[in-house]
Amino acid sequence: MAGTARPVVLDAMSGDHGPAETVPGALAARREHGVPVVLVGRADDLHRELRRHGGTGEVEVEHAGEVVPMAERGARAAARPESSLAVGCALARRRGAAFVSAGSTGAVVTCAVRAFGRREGVLRPALAVALPTPSGSTVLVDAGGTADPTPKMLRQFALLGAAYARNVLGVPDPSVGLLSIGAEPGKGNRLAREAAALLPGLPARFHGNVEGHDVLAGTVDVVVTDGFTGNVVLKNIEGCVRTVLGMVAEAGIAPPDRLAEVARLYTADTHGGAALLGLAGTVVVGHGSSRSTAIARACVVASELAAGGGPVPVDGRSSPRTAAPVGPVA
Repeated sequence: MAGTARPVVLDAMSGDHGPAETVPGALAARREHGVPVVLVGRADDLHRELRRHGGTGEVEVEHAGEVVPMAERGARAAARPESSLAVGCALARRRGAAFVSAGSTGAVVTCAVRAFGRREGVLRPALAVALPTPSGSTVLVDAGGTADPTPKMLRQFALLGAAYARNVLGVPDPSVGLLSIGAEPGKGNRLAREAAALLPGLPARFHGNVEGHDVLAGTVDVVVTDGFTGNVVLKNIEGCVRTVLGMVAEAGIAPPDRLAEVARLYTADTHGGAALLGLAGTVVVGHGSSRSTAIARACVVASELAAGGGPVPVDGRSSPRTAAPVGPVA
């Protein structure tokens, strides 16, 4: 990737660990993958960490004096124009760079929408994560971007997810399933039932309802759900992997190399984070608990997405930025 990587602006104050993990993560992305990274945050803190890791001069530093707390909601975060999150989003927009943050999801989504704007026709953004399956990958969307969507928004998430599977993962004719409590038509809560009535008319192959066990089975290429449920599903998968490996270790059994290898596929160290679909720019949201390896991976993923034209809009083609971004996301 060296020499061809697209630049990445990193919110270096974000996450549970801040510069202690974001700085070495940025250096790893630069050294191992050739990704140019701009660190945004309190300059003194960032330069101190760079010296600790022998990285002075390897990455650019942009000062931002404020930090958005991890517990801060989107509306309040957007009211901090001097924060590393807001400054980073604006800088990425001006430079045409990708943006990465491991901050509060609601805060990142709100600031990213304000800075980049939505793609034309997009109602609300959605987070997409590609999860490994026996047959390839399943795109889970929404993984936490919009907690309370309308049925029309879920329909649009399905389009975004299908376009992502087709253009980023190379699935020529992606199938789409709606996450519900049963595969039979008519199952689910009101949102699922109303969305199910809109999905058969998609310009994509609608499979019908799918259940929780279908997410990792590869039943469909895209699993669509609201951001609240999707985030719970994602965290449950990651938690199950850690729990099983922990139980094996407590039993005094060394997990087979293949098991450990498969388990790593479901960690942030491997997938890096979630792509925020529906924006006129490339944004990757990492886990708040991300360590340096996950930060590095998020930067690499963001650079690769930007090099490919960024996460695609609803029709899979490039489209202009909307004039009026949506309001704050909780």
